[in-house]
Amino acid sequence: MNVNDIMTRSLQTCTLHDNLATVAMRMWESDCGALPVKNYDEQVIGMITDRDICMAAATKHREISDILVWETITGDVVTCHAEDDVSTALDAMAKHQVRRLPVVDDDGLVHGILCMNDLILNADHKVSEHDVMHTLKAICQHRKLVGI
Repeated sequence: MNVNDIMTRSLQTCTLHDNLATVAMRMWESDCGALPVKNYDEQVIGMITDRDICMAAATKHREISDILVWETITGDVVTCHAEDDVSTALDAMAKHQVRRLPVVDDDGLVHGILCMNDLILNADHKVSEHDVMHTLKAICQHRKLVGI
């Protein structure tokens, strides 16, 4: 089965210059915990999560309406393609410990998102429950902190 078969097609996005209050409101209205971040060419260049917003609010000591996305995200983004096999996407999620993958085309334009919710809701009849659980366990493992 391909990512295209279970991905979420309707999604909100944001840009580097959106403020975190606006992004949080988009997440609230869309009932999601992360948004793909796009550049001026509409290409996905990152992800921002509700946790990123909380950590920025706690560490920057400013109103979240005064903090911009570019101040918060890292440039690292893991993506997949609609025609990818779901097992390939699961492997990427496990390896990079991410719960969501923007689904992009060859030009980096976003066409949807594949999240753990999509996989769990399709477990058993479209996706192997074992594979989903294996991926979730890998994602949930604590990362090793450098220097500790």
